[in-house]
Amino acid sequence: MSALELTSLLSGGDRRSIADSKRVRALVEKDRSLVAQLAGLTKEKNWLVALRAVDLLEKLAHDHPVWIEPHKKIFIGPLAESDKWEIRLQIVRALPLFNWTPAQRKRAEAILLENVKFPQAFVRAWALDSLATFSQANPKLKRSVNRYLNEFERSPSRALQARARQIRLRLAH
Repeated sequence: MSALELTSLLSGGDRRSIADSKRVRALVEKDRSLVAQLAGLTKEKNWLVALRAVDLLEKLAHDHPVWIEPHKKIFIGPLAESDKWEIRLQIVRALPLFNWTPAQRKRAEAILLENVKFPQAFVRAWALDSLATFSQANPKLKRSVNRYLNEFERSPSRALQARARQIRLRLAH
């Protein structure tokens, strides 16, 4: 399968649509060599194709982290600065799934600290969730995590309040 064929499967619809993402995932799971082509699609000019590629890489990283590991820099590269909240959401969700060098980890932590203040609530919630995960290996982050947990608990957003409760429960165990 060519990158052009994958692009075609990931094209169409609007930001709420996943196009033929399920089919692409099935194809990649049958032929892991397609991961490299999927990673290449994160640079696609059509931001919906790039979004769907990033989304698939994040989902695949849960089940096949070794497959995605060679392409993990995608998540700390230029896409982390996207003006599209949907792309940022996938970035912040993926960051804790990988082992990072110290320099890469510093970049990943900076991305999370930036996104915990992002205007879109889903991005903020997942950024704090991931930051809390990172704080388990880096105690210096605990102060920031606690500050944002307190802020989220006082937020008028029920989603942020709920995420704060879930994070506190997880950190307590």
